[in-house]
Amino acid sequence: MALATVRPTQIDIAIANEVADHTNSQFEQTAKALTWGADEHMLLALAAAGWLYAQLRPAEERRVANHVLAVSLATALLPHVLKSAFDQIRPDRLTVRGHLHGIPFSGQPRDAFPSGHAMHMGALASAASLLPPARRRLVRSIAAALSLTRVALLAHWASDVVVGFTLGIAIERLLRPWTLARPYRKSADRRART
Repeated sequence: MALATVRPTQIDIAIANEVADHTNSQFEQTAKALTWGADEHMLLALAAAGWLYAQLRPAEERRVANHVLAVSLATALLPHVLKSAFDQIRPDRLTVRGHLHGIPFSGQPRDAFPSGHAMHMGALASAASLLPPARRRLVRSIAAALSLTRVALLAHWASDVVVGFTLGIAIERLLRPWTLARPYRKSADRRART
């Protein structure tokens, strides 16, 4: 049983109506394929594979892999907790026009808030600050584009995506001090004092 019902804003409704009016089957099939890039199962598998590979790498790379895995686990769990607390109907359940133009049905009908896909992408975009500038921009652009596929598929209201993306950034930043902290070494500390 949900604790609160979240209602779409007027802007959410206007955006969803525009998508429903101007989409087509080919566009929706492309968005449906792309949205898998932000799926929690896909991201958890990649994070776990990266973590395993990093165990053979230098300590700094292991710390980053630990961080990515921890953030991936957190952003995989939190949306489920929030979706059980908040009740919101997905926009694809409220359109006939959209389905006539190719929009599929997605997920549980009352699990729109927040977007888990966008939460994963927000965390990834935030973690990209650990990369060199060119790669950072690429990762952030991909993360934003994959998040927007959720609006294009009418799986989420635009505000669900914005909130999810923002929560992903917050989670990544909150976990950084613990997952990226350098381990304390007594011998190095003793040498520094002498």
